[in-house]
Amino acid sequence: MQTSALPDLAHTRARPVHWLATAAAMAAVVAGAALLQPGAATASPTAGIRTTAAPAPAPDPAAVTYPLDCAGAPSVVARRATGDIDGDGRPETVVAAHCRAGSGTPPSGVYVLARGSGAGAKARVVATLVEPAERRSVSALTVRDGVVGATLLGYSSREVPSCCPDLRETVKWRWQGAKFVRSAAGAMGA
Repeated sequence: MQTSALPDLAHTRARPVHWLATAAAMAAVVAGAALLQPGAATASPTAGIRTTAAPAPAPDPAAVTYPLDCAGAPSVVARRATGDIDGDGRPETVVAAHCRAGSGTPPSGVYVLARGSGAGAKARVVATLVEPAERRSVSALTVRDGVVGATLLGYSSREVPSCCPDLRETVKWRWQGAKFVRSAAGAMGA
């Protein structure tokens, strides 16, 4: 007969009484945790924390009348972008708007909208970046880091049908001094 070097561990055999004792202990822990909840959280102002007012919302393009001659047809805002263009901490909205046309590609105007500084001041057009008389439409419009960017579509001659612009130009505007300065990033045939 062979004897083991390990002692007989009778207490390692699980009996129903062991399982019952373990279940009772776990129930006591869960019940204790449920009874001992932390108190309600409270906050108090700290000298180093400052609050600021919520930033003013960007001007709403739907609340503005655009300087378009639509001969009774409604105007449409085709594209818009928002951002702080002039560095005053308040966002402006740039829109490409045109008259609703039944066919063709109506020319767009690109307008900068700003909100007045007084309480309840309404949004208004403060600058025109592209006049509709230039016969351009806008396929992209962005505001990034204070720069307005646009992709303008146009026509090489009056003979080109208004449905099918054949020129594409990428332009940018930056607020400098008291006016927008335009720079062309590239022009090419469409």
